[in-house]
Amino acid sequence: QVQLVESGGGLVQPGGSLRLSCAGSGMIFSTYVMNWYRQAPGKQRELVAHITSGGSTLYTDSVKGRFTISRDNAKNTLYLQMNNLKPEDTAVYYCNAVNIRSDYWGQGTQVTVSS
Repeated sequence: QVQLVESGGGLVQPGGSLRLSCAGSGMIFSTYVMNWYRQAPGKQRELVAHITSGGSTLYTDSVKGRFTISRDNAKNTLYLQMNNLKPEDTAVYYCNAVNIRSDYWGQGTQVTVSS
C-alpha cells in the first residue's frame, strides 16, 4: 500500500533552518503532484508549497524566499528546505501526494520554532 513518511522536524531557534523529507513507497512517485501542508494549533491546515511532476513550484506568500520545495523522483523523496524560520512557522507539517485518482497523506512531523 502507499505510504508517505515525513522526517526532519524538531525544535529550532528563530532564524534557524530545517530540512524536511517525505519518503514515498508503494506508488509511482513521479506521477504525483506533491504538496507540503502545515497545521498550527487551533488553525486550519494550510498549503505551504506545491511541486508538479515536472518540477514547477508554488509557495504561500508567508514562506516565499525562505522555503524551497524539491523532489528527487529517483529516490521517491520530497523535500522542504526551511530557512530563516520564525515562531509563526511552528506547526505539524504534512506531506501530500495527489494525482487524478488518489490523494495520500503522511502522518506529519512537528516543527517548533522557539528561543
